[in-house]
Amino acid sequence: MPSILVVDDEDQIRQLIRETLEQAGYHVTEARDGKEALQQYRLAPADLVIMDILMPDQDGLETTATLRREFPNVKVIAITGGSDMIGILNFLDVAKMLGAHRALQKPFEMKTLLDTVQAELQA
Repeated sequence: MPSILVVDDEDQIRQLIRETLEQAGYHVTEARDGKEALQQYRLAPADLVIMDILMPDQDGLETTATLRREFPNVKVIAITGGSDMIGILNFLDVAKMLGAHRALQKPFEMKTLLDTVQAELQA
């Protein structure tokens, strides 16, 4: 059973993603921000990380870069939302440059998330 670390500062989004992934058969752990994510990943590396970009304290861009530096084979899917379409696309592009393999713009369909997770785990 693949393990997935879900990193998002919004409790409702984290819970929805967790429930969706668990129903699909994945083992899921959660982190509220980048610092917590790094601590958890260092203790128990997951097969995949779903990383929100815009978070307080330590954002997803910095966290993704750190994970890639420490764990070159880490698989990251970046997610972000907001009202500024240009800003969102720029954040997702930067996330990819820093090592995220795939990126999703919030809000996204849970089927899209599941398809993206499956594709990334098989990559």
